[in-house]
Amino acid sequence: MKPAIRPLAAIAFALLAACSSPNYTTWTRMADPPKQSRTKPPQRLKVTADSFRCIRDMTPVRGFYIDNLVGDVADTLAAASHPFGGKWPPGSVVQRIPGEAMVKHHKGYSPATNDWEFFLLDVSPKSTRIAGRGFTNVINEFGGNCLTCHSGAEPRWDMICEQDHGCDPNPITPVMARTIQNTDPRCAKLSRPPVQKAALRELAALLEISRPTRTSARR
Repeated sequence: MKPAIRPLAAIAFALLAACSSPNYTTWTRMADPPKQSRTKPPQRLKVTADSFRCIRDMTPVRGFYIDNLVGDVADTLAAASHPFGGKWPPGSVVQRIPGEAMVKHHKGYSPATNDWEFFLLDVSPKSTRIAGRGFTNVINEFGGNCLTCHSGAEPRWDMICEQDHGCDPNPITPVMARTIQNTDPRCAKLSRPPVQKAALRELAALLEISRPTRTSARR
């Protein structure tokens, strides 16, 4: 007996039925592999003498001035104005007097100073010169270590010293600070009232008293 030959239509029907069985109706789409995040490292902040200018051209906040070297002045101002201490963004500049400055670097740049770098500046009518800079070993005009002074501030203030922030008293009184700000040689000249002239004489006396301490501290 010859084997039966299944009609072509029957074979096609059988194949169609097999392909439509429940075992093949559900397909699961494999998820695309997760994309690897590529976080760019923070850009290194370049600070030069040209980073500093007439102090009165900066933004005033109470008794000091602020700026931001990367243009983020709004966030720097928000931190300076926050009643309970704000987050200072990288590039922030803080100056109370023309001859001293603090600059905030990116997170992790200098853990010992909360990423602040301290500067001593020599200013003249035509230029600014960086006389000293650093993190833990900068000595100011009164012979004090900048980090030692600023580390007294409560943590929420991020090393910014003001009258009620926890730092030791500053020998430069508010009147003295305002007088020094008004005598920045890079700025337009302002007339000085008698109270500011007296403050300058007091400041000169303080500097004379601190001269031996300042000299020994820088050796």
